[in-house]
Amino acid sequence: MRTVDPAKHRARRQHIVNAATGLFATKGFERTTTAEICKAAGISAGNLFHYFPNKRAIFLAVFEEDAEKAERLARAQSGDDPWAALLETVDVLAAPAMEPPAPHLVMEAMVQAYRDPGLDALLSRDSADEHAAIAALLTKAAAAGQIDPDLDPDGTASWVLALIASLYTSAATDSSFKPAEQLPTLHLILRRFLRGERHDPRDRSTARGSRQTPAPAPAPAPAPAPASDPAAGSDGH
Repeated sequence: MRTVDPAKHRARRQHIVNAATGLFATKGFERTTTAEICKAAGISAGNLFHYFPNKRAIFLAVFEEDAEKAERLARAQSGDDPWAALLETVDVLAAPAMEPPAPHLVMEAMVQAYRDPGLDALLSRDSADEHAAIAALLTKAAAAGQIDPDLDPDGTASWVLALIASLYTSAATDSSFKPAEQLPTLHLILRRFLRGERHDPRDRSTARGSRQTPAPAPAPAPAPAPASDPAAGSDGH
């Protein structure tokens, strides 16, 4: 009996997910076929179903917990400076928006979540975790005198997440919108909103050239971080 190398098995699964991600982002879940995923991954249908029982399982895997993201969020939470940790957390959550597939994947996930209770539950857990992390940092920052203490942490966390969400929704609906160019403006908005910082003429250089207005939208599904493709080789099957 041939044994399965767990590392190679995980790498092969990730390779399939990476191949499917681009298809889901450009064609959507419904219009993407397993045959197209097999072609993109360079595997047979029989091999595909050894790793995933169906197309839905592959789509869910795109949004499953990302270890690197979780590690960065935990590191930010343990920092000594709550304000710096909050900005780092914002950057971690915004980072996938800089990658072309992510905004469209987020929009597709929002659509599919209405039809798929399992996906909705997965995304809701991720959103709740992100909300709790930001609210905790806001509480610490208020206690340290770094932000306005009159702000309600839970309500403010929702607004912070809505601003981050706008990077995704705007990038998905406006091809001229560049999230990376808008991130400094997002930081500026947070400083003004949370810390009540006065206008500094030097800030004009930050916002100049970033005159695109993010489209307001409800907080989207947590985005998958850009995944590395550790291997495309077989694990013995």
